Amino acid sequence: MTRFLLTGGSGFIAANVLDILLERGHSVVTTVRSLQKAQAIKAAHPRFGKDRLDFAIVEDIAQPDAFDQAVISDPPFGAVIHTASPYHFNATDVKKEMLDPAIIGTTGILKAIKNNAPSVKRVVITSSTAAMLDQAQSVGKIYSEADWNPITEAEAYEGPANGYRASKTFAERAAWDFVAQESPNFTLAVCNPPLVLGPIVHYLNSLSALNTSNQRTRDLMTGAAKASCPPTGNYLFVDVRDLALAHVLAAEKDEAGGKRFFVVSGHFCNKEIAEIIGDAFPELKENLPSGEALKPGGYPEKGTYGFDNARSKSVLGLTYRSLRETIVDTVKSLQAVEEQ
Repeated sequence: MTRFLLTGGSGFIAANVLDILLERGHSVVTTVRSLQKAQAIKAAHPRFGKDRLDFAIVEDIAQPDAFDQAVISDPPFGAVIHTASPYHFNATDVKKEMLDPAIIGTTGILKAIKNNAPSVKRVVITSSTAAMLDQAQSVGKIYSEADWNPITEAEAYEGPANGYRASKTFAERAAWDFVAQESPNFTLAVCNPPLVLGPIVHYLNSLSALNTSNQRTRDLMTGAAKASCPPTGNYLFVDVRDLALAHVLAAEKDEAGGKRFFVVSGHFCNKEIAEIIGDAFPELKENLPSGEALKPGGYPEKGTYGFDNARSKSVLGLTYRSLRETIVDTVKSLQAVEEQ
């Protein structure tokens, strides 16, 4: 059993990581932005006392000293999983809302661990395929852990989508640079997921406050996208449960240290999501786009990029859920929230 610090505890990915850590017998302190969020997580895990599940409030991860106190624990931490970072495209100030929280949040926690938590031996960070994919090479290229997004700081300010890509790229580079330059007690492992889909966490009980990635499934099943299936954008996905397990395995396995992991289930498009919903939930068929209205959600005629996820299978031992399993379980979880 290891004692873990988990950041971003109320987030979509972290909530799933938390479940797996507790299932596997670890003890966890998770950071949250407010006492209210801590109480919601605690209420959802009534079997676990303070020795197995505790909380640290970190209101703003963009403050350089945000994690200085959170990394101190008795008993001390053995590992840290850092998932906290902004993922949305509605920023008006790219530097303040995207770049700073991602970069300072990442370097800040690494500095805090080095200075205040010498017992930590492994740090796992959630990065993204946004730190890997080159927007100029969107057809035919097979991406792997060797690839980096070549985005520049100037390009980061060309809109929120670029701001997000830059935030993930610069934050991950800063993490690897920190380890190379500072030689801390810990080794680093990084998970690079594409679009993260999958069932929502049951204590997130509002369809309007849904994580960005699952909004497309909600819009299709509720009829909001009936007139026109939205364009897909990113044609790779991973199930949040597979991604959460990847983070835990990257923390547990010695051989994962010093490595990036391209954590990808497979290709998908929004048209396929609509077709799966229609097939598995006939009662929702009338809400879905059909015929010509489906076309904008298909794959591009010229094709798309490929992926090599072999390292995640060979080193971490991951197996991946299918798109159908992911979407069926997501719809069921959204229906359960609707009924509350």
